[in-house]
Amino acid sequence: MPKLKKTAAEMVAEARARITEVETPDLIKMLDDPDVVVVDIRDVRERQRGGYIPGSVHAPRGMVEFWVDPDSPYFKEVFGQEGKRYVFHCASGWRSALTVATLQDMGFDAAHLREGFSTWEAQGGPVEKAES
Repeated sequence: MPKLKKTAAEMVAEARARITEVETPDLIKMLDDPDVVVVDIRDVRERQRGGYIPGSVHAPRGMVEFWVDPDSPYFKEVFGQEGKRYVFHCASGWRSALTVATLQDMGFDAAHLREGFSTWEAQGGPVEKAES
């Protein structure tokens, strides 16, 4: 196998160095703020297995850039709201770091949940379970 020019870990570290990271207790405090939109980019099966942050928007990782882009045929209005603060999350903060860095490159302002959903419930974050 040829040596990679950059590892996934290096990409995540570079993304984290230039994006806004939100700590879990801080996002918990923001949940009642109508101007905060929490965006879950995990796979639908992850949401079904572990639950999700109540009120979060599900935007699968593979579609985020298209859903955010108003010129895309896949654009979602939830991402066109003025004055909202968007906080993206995945399971551990790796995918969301890369996602937010890419969105910033596109000109879309967002932050991400540093530790992701993996420690959310243990730190007192509410979790809604998917219906069977």
